Amino acid sequence: MSTSSKSGKAAGRTAGDAAGARRESLVALYRTMALVREVEQALSRLFANGEVPGFIHLSLGQEAIAAGVTSAMEPQDSLATTHRGHGHVLARGIDVDGFFKEIMGRAGGLCKGRGGSMHVADLSLGILGANGIVGAGIPIALGSAIAHATRRTDGVAVAFFGDGAMAEGVLHETLNMAALWKVPLMLVCENNGWSEFSPTSRQFAAKLEALAAAFGIAYARVDGNDAPAVAEAAREACAALRAGRGPFVLECITHRVRGHYEGDPQKYRDADELQALEGKDPLARMRRVLGEAGVPDSRVQGIDDEIRARVEAAIEAARADEPPAFADAVGDVYTSIGAEIRQ
Repeated sequence: MSTSSKSGKAAGRTAGDAAGARRESLVALYRTMALVREVEQALSRLFANGEVPGFIHLSLGQEAIAAGVTSAMEPQDSLATTHRGHGHVLARGIDVDGFFKEIMGRAGGLCKGRGGSMHVADLSLGILGANGIVGAGIPIALGSAIAHATRRTDGVAVAFFGDGAMAEGVLHETLNMAALWKVPLMLVCENNGWSEFSPTSRQFAAKLEALAAAFGIAYARVDGNDAPAVAEAAREACAALRAGRGPFVLECITHRVRGHYEGDPQKYRDADELQALEGKDPLARMRRVLGEAGVPDSRVQGIDDEIRARVEAAIEAARADEPPAFADAVGDVYTSIGAEIRQ
């Protein structure tokens, strides 16, 4: 066999391997997005049935951001999320059984059923917690980024926030400190165009890009409904962060399919806008991408069926679990102090 023939076959194998690797990365993104979608839809039904205490804020329509950003994260990384944070923690790999038990107020929940929808946390995965206060997770992620830098973990901290937090002072303070200290902090803005019941244009006078530039912070804007594009932007941001280039702001333009909270009648939104959302579904878009990459429909359907069964099993496990004991309400309030400290 000639040298040129061998080279040609090697090049063909390399191209085939690259295509296969890309195909599997796309499948992984879709699997994560499908899990988030299935869980959020299930929670909507559970809430309507009165099985979820308190309020819930669903991330339907924003699945591509959670999947894309977390795909770039490594085990040592950390994240802080928001009141609309189910997708982020699910994408990070949180236990689905424990997740449902937590939101349904069961003792076996991730936080023993005491945190609920807006306070899900799992430190073993670097999930520093969701937060019911707008923008409050941003300085928590900053602290984690400082810890990564101090301990030299090669870790990155991610702060998810919505466009409603752009007007919060804590974001500006965080940008200032992160820029001064050049910490590995990625600030991910999920800009869905609505801050509770007000359009973004009525609650923030500037642009996030200009705000980042004012502090000398790198910025990128991406279509938040395009999962591969989000993943690529997040990978580039993480590479820069790990190289010590300072913080990074990633703005993802997306859409909020549901109201601010589940049950919100959305009378403040135009009917044409709501109808147009049907053509912007990130999962439908991702299915088209998979088809173009050569992934058969049967495989996609198999993923959907597998996830649906997994979610149904988790719901039944949560229903069978006990609520927290009243006597446990006073536990886990204060950190236990060891004998060596007391002395």
